[in-house]
Amino acid sequence: MHYKIGTRGSKLALAQSEYVRKRLEESFPEDTFELVIISTTGDKITDRPLAAIGSKGLFVREIEEELLSGEINMAVHSMKDMPGEMPAGLTFAKAWKREDCRDVLVLKSSDSFEALPAGAILGTGSLRRACQLAMIRQDIQFTAIRGNVDTRINKLHDEEQRLDGIVLAAAGMKRLGRENEITQYLDPEMVIPAPAQGVLAIEVLEEDKELLEKINSLSDYNSDREAKAERTFLMAAGGGCHMPVGAYCTTKDNGDLHMTALYGNEDCTRLLRIEVTGTEPEAVGHEAARMLGLE
Repeated sequence: MHYKIGTRGSKLALAQSEYVRKRLEESFPEDTFELVIISTTGDKITDRPLAAIGSKGLFVREIEEELLSGEINMAVHSMKDMPGEMPAGLTFAKAWKREDCRDVLVLKSSDSFEALPAGAILGTGSLRRACQLAMIRQDIQFTAIRGNVDTRINKLHDEEQRLDGIVLAAAGMKRLGRENEITQYLDPEMVIPAPAQGVLAIEVLEEDKELLEKINSLSDYNSDREAKAERTFLMAAGGGCHMPVGAYCTTKDNGDLHMTALYGNEDCTRLLRIEVTGTEPEAVGHEAARMLGLE
């Protein structure tokens, strides 16, 4: 069987999709897998913050349309970029082993967040990141930047940008082989990651049971449960990008799930966080939402 894998054209998207392609090819040598690059609306608008132009769906809509029409057989995304809801007829395969979920700093000259001078400017397109870091240091300024990892790092070193650092996801830096450029990893209990950060989203047609079975055979039990808990909370929180929303779920030694969840308002004047422990992923996600008054 020949399968077509839909992907965005950025270096990170291609690296992630190539990783999926190789693993599937190694596991199912009787099949062939081809990458198909699809341009999305979100890729074309890079001069404004995501919250100002729409939802996370801007990065996936065209790909999902190709999937529903049968032009491709599966799509690979970063799960943290996926909206809370997806079109009828599509589903996610079970999560594979999660990459590092932490946020990181890439700084121009300082060696840590704590060492940044007062008035330093950090670039990030994430309200979640900016709100949490501003709660730790009120003397730091934040400016919105968009673009892929290469674009953001180039902006850091562009003197006209006046940036002292940028905030990125560790997973993307590692998948691109650029982890040596990371200045500091941020404690996920201090700066709560985006829901399912570090998890690959492999999207397929619900009715394609044979392909789902193949992809799911490579899944990771703990990563899948943690991602489900975090995604459940995201959906209860609205699933968009206009509010700071974070979730960090881990598996304890006894198999229980422990999740720290974050929710705030657009101007960062109200930022709430709670902790939940439970056994069922969806129940943990819903309980976190209930405790924060979202359900």
